[in-house]
Amino acid sequence: MTLVSPSVVQSVRAASRQLVREFGFLDKAIAGTDLSGSGVHAILEIGLNPGLTAKDLSARLKLEKSTISRLLKSLERRGDIEQTRSTSDGRAFGLSLTEKGQLTYSEIDRFGNNQAQDALSRLSGENPENVAKAMSSYAEALQGSDADREAVQTKYPIVEGYQTGMIGDIAAMHARTHGPIVGMGATFESVVSASMAEFMPRIGNPLNNSWSVLDGSEVIGSISIDGEHLGNNTAHLRWFILSERLRGKGLGKSLLKCALEHCDRHAFDEIHLWTLKGLEAARALYETNGFDLAEEYVGDQWGKAVTEQKFIRKRQ
Repeated sequence: MTLVSPSVVQSVRAASRQLVREFGFLDKAIAGTDLSGSGVHAILEIGLNPGLTAKDLSARLKLEKSTISRLLKSLERRGDIEQTRSTSDGRAFGLSLTEKGQLTYSEIDRFGNNQAQDALSRLSGENPENVAKAMSSYAEALQGSDADREAVQTKYPIVEGYQTGMIGDIAAMHARTHGPIVGMGATFESVVSASMAEFMPRIGNPLNNSWSVLDGSEVIGSISIDGEHLGNNTAHLRWFILSERLRGKGLGKSLLKCALEHCDRHAFDEIHLWTLKGLEAARALYETNGFDLAEEYVGDQWGKAVTEQKFIRKRQ
């Protein structure tokens, strides 16, 4: 493996963030459509690969099965796609674009081509072919990191239920991660600890559960579903946190998958979560998995005024 200087790494990361912004992925709709980023990519993949199955699409977009199911239902309701039972496998359905979907595909494709053509034509002192080759090589290198993620998830298993010491471990991670935002001190950590102490005796009730990433006996990542706290057949997603050294390796997605599958099994009408504004990686993960921003307000319950956000995922 090639050792890369920190300055190059930071430059690539900065360029990647700018690409995300310029492509419009921070907006709710992109590519000149009213579709989300996942919707645009789904239309493109189905248009380029007629007959693609939902399982294939899940692998290509790196989205969970439940998320793909919700996405396909929304595209069917729009009239952009249709599903036809496979002639070779009666259990599978092939995906194809409708006439309306073909128009949507053409609009997206034209938008993307124009965007790329305009940017490439403004390059100064760079060969467009070299830029294309470099971007392709970088994308392939990112894809190759899947094996690394699998190794990490083997090394750090996800376990279910209460773990000895998890209240202290999780409260400490929250305090160290969010302290700079909400203000360092005892207030935030005390509130997290107290709310977890109230929940843990109820963790064995059928509607509730928790999943943790372990490093030996230490909890270094966790997520919980409180199915009783909010009532009205609404689940409360709580204390989602992952040690900084393990971020970007797929463990956060795996934890969220456990929580969402639990909620789907119990057929909650909605899942609610509260978070702090500015945690963009977390927000992207939530929105990719069907959560929508429902409310934003300034609160000072932690001892310092911060902007809090409420996200909701509704059952389809």
